[in-house]
Amino acid sequence: MVLKIGKKIRDAREDLELSQEYVAELIPMTQSGYSKIERDVQEPSLEQLKRICEILKLSADSLLSINAYSKITEKDLELLKEAKALIKKFN
Repeated sequence: MVLKIGKKIRDAREDLELSQEYVAELIPMTQSGYSKIERDVQEPSLEQLKRICEILKLSADSLLSINAYSKITEKDLELLKEAKALIKKFN
């Protein structure tokens, strides 16, 4: 299973105005290897992933979309209940 986290990593790096070379040096790894991670050609090792999160100030949760469903609000739940009621009403 490919993680598909490259775009999030690239966006975070660009937001901080850091070069691939600089981030790769801090990990440490080659720039070409780091580029492969951003392009989702290669998955980072656990240690590389940890360093990327530290350097780019990313949480592993958000990067890996862990707990994505825990962000459902009470308002979301209320809208879902209303939608279900409407569907039931018109079925």
